[in-house]
Amino acid sequence: MNKNLTTSNVHRKNILNNRYALLEIEKEVAFPGILFEATIKYTKKQISDFYEIDVRTIERYIDQHEEELLANGYEILSGERLKAFKEAYSFIVINRDDRKPINGDVTDIDVGDISKAPKLGVFDFRTFLNIGMLLTESNRAKQIRSLILDMVIDTINAKIGGATKYINQREEEFLPSAIREFNYRAAFTTALDECIVDNKWKYAQFTDAIYKSIFNENAKEYKQILKLKATDSPRETMYSEVLDLIAAYENGFADDLTKKYEEVGRKLTIPQANLLFKEFELRSQSLLKPLLEKARTLMASRDMVFRDALHEKLNNYVTHLNEAEFDKFLGKHSISLEERLKDNIDVFKRLKNR
Repeated sequence: MNKNLTTSNVHRKNILNNRYALLEIEKEVAFPGILFEATIKYTKKQISDFYEIDVRTIERYIDQHEEELLANGYEILSGERLKAFKEAYSFIVINRDDRKPINGDVTDIDVGDISKAPKLGVFDFRTFLNIGMLLTESNRAKQIRSLILDMVIDTINAKIGGATKYINQREEEFLPSAIREFNYRAAFTTALDECIVDNKWKYAQFTDAIYKSIFNENAKEYKQILKLKATDSPRETMYSEVLDLIAAYENGFADDLTKKYEEVGRKLTIPQANLLFKEFELRSQSLLKPLLEKARTLMASRDMVFRDALHEKLNNYVTHLNEAEFDKFLGKHSISLEERLKDNIDVFKRLKNR
């Protein structure tokens, strides 16, 4: 997917909220700054020198994107904090012959004359990258953007062993949701068997009806977007929130089917069952609207970040992921399905047998 960081606030936020990728990018860039309050800070002079542009260009970007930059670590120092920053800077030996090159040709320890400044804007590494994502005048910023995009993908792959297809299975709630959905799926297919006339396409047809109602795609479209094989099961790649909603649909429609079958005293034809599903869908939409919006938003946003996949029919639901979302799939509680099964086999046996 082509991600233009200069124009997309969502893509910028997805990178800046991914602390796992930021740590690796910081190691790779190795841009020295001033240690202040246990964090490396940079001045406008340092930032402009690195990106090989005028300080006034940095100031213009600060004016245009002040809210975004403030949210990502840019701040104005004054009073005692500015005094402490100047003291931190005073420990740096400013000697051009001793300065080390950054990425081959940029040396940067000169923060400018800050001795008399009553206020001073400073950046942390996150905001340093933020500026690099915004700058269109700098070739070095363009190089940084390319590095960032490559390293974000590499970091996700490294964290999960390269199998993004099943990244959904790494969150704690996946397996309980998958087991619940499996049980409701069994009741759903039983209802299709007992209440609808024999038709070899009815299982796929009503499964697609549920998928389209929830996330606007049928199984074939979903597989194409995620580049799944013909033999891959879509449900094994779905997030827990989507599986829970599918289970709710399956349970609700199975109940409607059974009641209608008992009412008319015979199996329904396919057109009758389709009409019944439309009635069920219409009746359920307002009740399930908050859950539908949540499932669509999470599915579209997570797949764009973790799988580099765009669900075009859910494009209006795409938003950025917060740090908690990255922790859920890349953090210490994120483990493979095989590991989770080993650690919790007794719990999952009880869930399956409910």
